[in-house]
Amino acid sequence: MHALPYYLGCPVWVCDDWVGSVYAGKSRDRWLGDYTRAFNAVEGNSTFYALPTADTIKRWADEADDGFRFVLKFPKTITHEKQLLSAEYEADAFLQLLAILRDADRLGPAMLQLPPFFSGRQLPHLESFLKRLPRDFPFACEVRHADFFADGDIERSFEQLLAAHHVDRVLFDSRPLFSAPATDEYEVVSQQRKPNVPVRFHPTGSSPVVRLVGRDDVSLVIPWLDEWANIVADWLTRGITPYIFTHAPNNAYAPTLAEMFHTRVVDRAPNLPPLSPWPGRSVQKQQSLF
Repeated sequence: MHALPYYLGCPVWVCDDWVGSVYAGKSRDRWLGDYTRAFNAVEGNSTFYALPTADTIKRWADEADDGFRFVLKFPKTITHEKQLLSAEYEADAFLQLLAILRDADRLGPAMLQLPPFFSGRQLPHLESFLKRLPRDFPFACEVRHADFFADGDIERSFEQLLAAHHVDRVLFDSRPLFSAPATDEYEVVSQQRKPNVPVRFHPTGSSPVVRLVGRDDVSLVIPWLDEWANIVADWLTRGITPYIFTHAPNNAYAPTLAEMFHTRVVDRAPNLPPLSPWPGRSVQKQQSLF
């Protein structure tokens, strides 16, 4: 992939619908490599449910293209079950896997996604947890409780805590998803599962993580793509290096949203290179020559 001054990707790297576009073929063994030639980052949600083996992490690092970054979620045992308390063993196991990616130069900010029942009164628990994390790893934190979106003392204390520990705030934007009633079964499920929280635009560090949840009709997401393109273009002039992940209720449309987003950033920052040709499209172009 062409070197970009920011990171762009999808919430998964495995999707059957991407054969012929992101992927050059149907062999799943090649999908991660193909994905990393199309985009330079990915959300790794699987670690939220179970940790892979060290060998699996090494294989991911080996298969990924140069400059690629994995943004892996902390396990739910840490965030949702133990709510950051007495989770040293689980955190150490996760950090050992992150160290493999760090040493291979494949590590993006590990995402601490806190549950909707983690409230402002639990900020001391977050502070204690962050104090134990190593400073040579990048981290980002996502909150969902209303306390953290009230423009009050709790939200200010939360952002100050993140800034003090060099942790980026995850900027979650589900406005497109909830902008109109669902139009297909994927959107019905997504509206049931995704949080509908106010959006925030202020980074607490130098690499904010933006998670933009769109629609399956990608044309309906254009106003928000334009808004975030303006913000990211400004961030780039200020030396901020964001991670942008475009979600769609049906993952089939996530790469298209990412591509549309980058086109809009280039319109505002013309010196940026285009995305590299997707492996599946390159194969189709070669076949069309014969």
